[in-house]
Amino acid sequence: MNLVFDIETTAYDFESLEESQQEFLLRYAEQEKDEILRAEKIEEAKRFLNLYPFTAKVIVIGMLNTESEHSLILFESEVNEEWRNEEGTINYKGMSEVEMLNTFWNYVNKVESVITFNGRAFDIPFLMLRSAKLGIKPSRNLIARRYDTNLHIDLLEQFTFYGLTKKFNLDFYCRSFGIESPKSEGITGMEVNQLYRAGRIKEIAVYCNRDVRATFELYKVWKKYLYDER
Repeated sequence: MNLVFDIETTAYDFESLEESQQEFLLRYAEQEKDEILRAEKIEEAKRFLNLYPFTAKVIVIGMLNTESEHSLILFESEVNEEWRNEEGTINYKGMSEVEMLNTFWNYVNKVESVITFNGRAFDIPFLMLRSAKLGIKPSRNLIARRYDTNLHIDLLEQFTFYGLTKKFNLDFYCRSFGIESPKSEGITGMEVNQLYRAGRIKEIAVYCNRDVRATFELYKVWKKYLYDER
């Protein structure tokens, strides 16, 4: 069994960080002489805080079993709540971030390989460092061997032949191969912070599931036409 997964993160309030951390994050922006450009660079630095495991947290982890094609979507919640889609193929479960991470690593320990889109550069390092920060030991090192697809298949690396060709985002690849884009419902990753602040975590969970499904469909394209079994 293989596991397709994707995560959603959201940043802490900038003011909640230590003063020395704030200074480090804004060190280049503050060097800008032009006041307007400096303000823009400061805002940009704050906008990217959700990309770092020390300035952001995991709020959704979406996983899909490639054999059953059923999904489990874990989302941040103060209460343990759960619901399924009408077909019973998607299970949504609310829990704390620590519980999400422990559940994720338990699943990873049982599968042959994991499948991601840009997981080597973002999702996996984020999960590993975030887990360490919260006192959780990852069950497996999913980025130990870059060119070995037995344990981790990063589709962005596969479709760019490890950086030889131009990178596109998941939406671009989906539309190119006739796959329903996760952005077709009008939500993009850039809106996650705003949705989270508005208390719309369940919408983020549904969006993450669409990301996972699109990644799975792209995986099937790769396996059928580009995978070298030799």
